[in-house]
Parts: sequence; C-alpha cells; structure tokens
Amino acid sequence: MRLFLCEKPSQAKDIAQVLGARRRGDGCWTGDGLSVTWCIGHLLETAPPDAYDAKFKQWVLADLPIIPPRWQMRVKPKTASQYKAVKRLLAEASELVIATDADREGEMIARELVEHCRYRGPISRLWLSALDDASIRKALAALKPGEQTFNLYQAALGRSRADWLIGMNMSRLFTLLGRQAGYQGVLPVGRVQTPTLRLVVDRDRSIAGFVPVPHWAIEVTLLADGLPFTANWQTPKTQADEHGRCLDRNLAQAAADDLSRAGEALVVSLKTERMREAAPLPFDLGTLQELCSKKLGLGAQETLDIAQALYETHKLITYPRSDCGYLPVSQHGDAAGILAGLLAADPTLDGLQPHLDARRRSCAWNDAKVSAHHGIIPTAATQGFARLSGKHRAVYSLVRARYLAQFLPAHEYDRTQADFTCAGHALRAVGKQIIEPGWKRALPEALSSSATRDAPQPLPPLRTDDRCGVQDVLLKDLLTQPPKPYTEGDLIKAMKNVARLVEDPKLKQKLKETTGIGTEATRAGIIQGLLDRGYLVRQGKALAATAAAFSLIDAVPRAVADPGTTAIWEQALDMVQSGEMSLDEFVTKQSAWMTRLVERCMQVRLTFSGPPPAQPPRPARSFKARPGRASGASSKTTNRPKRRQPATH
Repeated sequence: MRLFLCEKPSQAKDIAQVLGARRRGDGCWTGDGLSVTWCIGHLLETAPPDAYDAKFKQWVLADLPIIPPRWQMRVKPKTASQYKAVKRLLAEASELVIATDADREGEMIARELVEHCRYRGPISRLWLSALDDASIRKALAALKPGEQTFNLYQAALGRSRADWLIGMNMSRLFTLLGRQAGYQGVLPVGRVQTPTLRLVVDRDRSIAGFVPVPHWAIEVTLLADGLPFTANWQTPKTQADEHGRCLDRNLAQAAADDLSRAGEALVVSLKTERMREAAPLPFDLGTLQELCSKKLGLGAQETLDIAQALYETHKLITYPRSDCGYLPVSQHGDAAGILAGLLAADPTLDGLQPHLDARRRSCAWNDAKVSAHHGIIPTAATQGFARLSGKHRAVYSLVRARYLAQFLPAHEYDRTQADFTCAGHALRAVGKQIIEPGWKRALPEALSSSATRDAPQPLPPLRTDDRCGVQDVLLKDLLTQPPKPYTEGDLIKAMKNVARLVEDPKLKQKLKETTGIGTEATRAGIIQGLLDRGYLVRQGKALAATAAAFSLIDAVPRAVADPGTTAIWEQALDMVQSGEMSLDEFVTKQSAWMTRLVERCMQVRLTFSGPPPAQPPRPARSFKARPGRASGASSKTTNRPKRRQPATH
C-alpha cells in the first residue's frame, strides 16, 4: 500500500480527491492501493524532564542544567487516537509519500513519526505550495526522493531541542530565583517570547524616559483665483535641525511676522509627477493581524481565530497561517470563477464589475516567491458570505478587498510641488490630484476613511511667476511626541521586522531571510502567552510590560533576550540543513552554551520593586535598542495660538 502522510485533515482531503481516494477509513481516506492519512500538527512532543529522571518533577537549582542523555519523544494525549491510526497505516505501508507542508516544520511533523514508529520502507516527498488541483497534480508528477529533504528534519529537530534546552532550564532557573526574591509565579523564558518581551520593555522605557523637544512651524493660507490652499514655511537649512525643524521660537516668530505683513507670495517653481501605485499583495497572516489591530481593534489571537473559522468552518478563505503574500501562477486560471462568485454573493460590489479584469496579472502571481503557503485569498465557495456578520464579515471583507485589488488598474495620481518666495522666506505647497482610483475602489470602509485629516490637498491651477495672496498665517507651537506603546498589531510587525534592531550586517540579513522572530503561526500565541503569564497587560488597545517583565529582562543574559541570537541559531541550522554540521554537533554546542548560561546566572538576584527606570540599560553589541522617535517623532500641535491676520493689500 502506498501511504500519503499529510499535515492536517483539510490538506489530506484535497490530495485524496485528486488521487481518487474517496472512501473514508479510520483516520484516513482510501482508494485503490493507496491511503491518505493526516497529522493534526505535531502528534509527538519532546518528553519533559521527569521522563528522564523522576527527581526532575521537583524544581531544584542544584539539578540545573538538565540535558537529556538521549532525547525522547512522547505521544501528545489530545491527538493520541490519530497517532494510533497513523502508526497502524505506517505498519501496513510498502511506500510512504510525505505530503506535509513544504518547510522545516512540515518535514519534522512527518519524520518524527517515521522514526518513532520505526517505518523502514522507501520514502518520497510531495513538495506543495498550493492545494488547488492543478498544483497537486503537478507536484505528484515531480515527487522528490526522500533523502533530498531529510536534512530539513535535522534542522527542525535541532531548533526544537535548542528551544527545549532554553525553555526548560532558564524557566526553572529564573522561577526559582524569583521565589528567592518573593515572587511566587512562574517566570517562563524562551527563545522567541523573551526577545519579544524585550521589545515591549524597551519601548516602555523609551516612553518613560522621553523628553519632548519644542519646535515651531508656520502654515500659510494662500489664495489663487479666489481658491485657498495651504503652504508651509521652510526652515532655512542652516538653522534647521537634522529633521528640518525650527527649534528657535524667535526665528519662527520673526518669520511669521514677516509673512503676516506680506501681501503676496510668488511661485518660483512647479513640479508635477504622475505617480503610479501597484495593488498591495494579498495578506499573509502577520499583515492581516497588523491591519485588523489598527483598523478593527482586534487582538492578534482574535484575528487568527476569526481567520481560522473563515477557513475551516465557513470555507470562504484559503489557509490563513501563511507567511507569504504571493500567489502561484497555476491559480490564476481560477480567478474568473472566484471573481464571479464574489460579485454574485455581494451586490454591493456591483460598482466594481466594469473595472475588474480577470486576465490582469499583478506582481502577486509569482511562483519564485511562493513559500510553503501562498497569500490568503477568498475561495470560490462564496455561498457562506450571507451568513457572516460583525467581525467575521469585516475580516473577510479585508481579505476579499486585497484579492479584488489584483484585478483592478493601478492607482494613479498627479503630485504637484509648488515652491514660493514670500517676504524673503521659502514656502512649499504639495497637492495631489487623483487620476485613476484603480485598486482603491476595492477598499472597504474600514480603510477608505483612514487618514482623511492628513489627505493631500488639491492645488488650484498655478504657473511659474504667479502671485498668490496671503490670507492667513498660523504659527504652531509643537512638541515632539514619544513613541507610541505597542498594540498587538504593532508588536506582530516588530517581530517580523526585528532585523531593523540588529546592527551586525550578517545577522540582520539572516533575520530578514527568516522573517524575524517567531512564525506567522506562532506569534499570536507568543503574545497571548506573555499576557496570560502576567508579563504584559492590556491598556485599551496598547500593551504594557509589568514589573515582572522588567525584572526578568534586566536579569536574563543579554543573549537570551537578543533577537540576534535567533539569527545566530538560524545560521547554524542552515549548516545542519546543508549537511555542513551534524545535528549532534549542533545540540552539543547548544548544551555547552546552556551550561555556561546557567552557571553565570546562578548568583543573579531578582528584584520586583516599583516602576521601570526612566533610562534604558546599555544594549548588547549585536542589538540596537531603538529609543522610539524621541528626536524624530512626528509632531503634534500642543498649543494653537490665535491666527494672525493677513496684511491688508
């Protein structure tokens, strides 16, 4: 019997349909000479410390570090019945095709079962990035030899064991040190959660230590052919700070007085550019969580739960735990059917129909950039849309809008920059005239109403040497603003883009390649875990670190809280994946490193007293702690003085 081993039930069903395995069996689909079975994520987990020695049930400092002499796996109790089904099928199989996700974790989910169940037959690898019929058939015709992807498993196993070493040892260590200081809770430490916590701690310290910088700006209302528009005073370069701001109130006051006495401003230059914006990519999970946090006020886990329901229950969108916004070219042929279904399901989209073109192929369709999963898009099964309401409808509308945008024209507008001289001072006005709304026609109300207050103004017709009347002059007292506290969406984005905080060029590049710390599937859970464990609290939409968080981040070795450590690990795991380093060598090095960390931290004294210090601690060499925008923050008017009357002409 030929056995196909998939990662999840929905994936197995799709592959089984293509293979003609339509009979439902015990934990599988069966057909002529073949079966398709599935995991439910990992069916096995690394055994806890007490599996190696019963004494480890008690947490004792003297027992640390705990390093397994021979690593053991155990069956996860919640999915034990499916494990039994897979084990039985592996015993009956004469050939195995691994059909889990095309990445390290997918390889590990399958290979750990192969090893645990002692399957010894031939192995092939089905390498899939999409689950439409065309993609499945193409992959079935190009099966890889099993040995070609075996080292993916070795790398994933190395990462898992290194995570275990940090989590089990450092969590026990700092929990026990915390108890000595009177803290009775558990203080978990992890490779991903601790650097994530540090992001929030550093941001909160930046806010606490922020010193606002006063600066001044001048808005001038000009008239051209009776039409008003706004120009801004340009601080002379020799007297501006590095952000182009005026920090001298006397200078700004003198300029405002000059402008108020002036009767007109002369146009000295005009520049108009036709700008063309391509549609944004379909969502990956992180960008969906970020936008839902910003626009809909949803938490990261809440967004994931809604997306999962839209995928599994309503069957309205594709697999949501994707780290990729691109789409396989093979799916472009489905576009006409999906678009027809979307339009039929929702009459409010009728206005888009004349502008949609199913033949249009945006930059989103790119096989070279599709990873284990493709972008989150609507399915052709649109009948369930009418049953959606509230948050589910709102999230679906965002996913749908990004897909519709791929079949609409580019957004085009003319950007005009007009420079003036007025009483010896330089003024600048910027205008925007929309030429073609393009893909922005698809945006739902949640997006289309954003940033209206700061929307670029349309400028009246202007020519060089035109003279415009000065109608009003407004001197604005401003203060730089502290960085904003993280929302869940902001924190997801920071985890993805953590490479910006790392100075070492090689580590920075590695973090870019691995899309930061955590994965699309785990980031929401990491944040929720920090909330559940009392490291973070919600304050409205914002997240704030607790006293326990500050104490832990100040106490743990910098390497544990440094995202650069993840990049160093990834470099080593790449060597395991390429065969340059063995799994045993990697784990031995991690064990030695963990032993040194435990020895170094044994004498740490934790304190849990009061609010965080105002100034952040000195950052590690490979990690650049960002002070937010203390000197370059976007400005905000804090005092609007009375408008100055324009000079009489």
